[in-house]
Amino acid sequence: MLSIQEINSAIIAGNFTNDQMTSISDAVRFARAQLGQQNKRNFQVGDNVSFNSTKLRQTVRGKVRKIAIKYVTVDTGQTLWKVPASMLLAA
Repeated sequence: MLSIQEINSAIIAGNFTNDQMTSISDAVRFARAQLGQQNKRNFQVGDNVSFNSTKLRQTVRGKVRKIAIKYVTVDTGQTLWKVPASMLLAA
C-alpha cells in the first residue's frame, strides 16, 4: 500500500488528464462521505466530542445534541455548531 506522501507526490508530479483528475476527486469525495457515515454510527446524542475549528483556530469540545443526515449538532454550552461527522473525535 502506498503512503500518503507517495500518493500526494504521484498526483502532483503526474501527467493526468482532466477526466483522470475528476475521477481522483470523486474517489476522495466518496471516501470522505463514507468516513462521515461511519463516524455518525459511532456517536449518540449526549456523547462528548471535539473538533478543530478553522474559525476559532482551536479545538472545540461539546456534547452531541442531534445527529442529522449531513451534520451533527454539537452543544458547547455557549453555542451550537453544525459539524460534518467526519470532523468529530470522541472526547
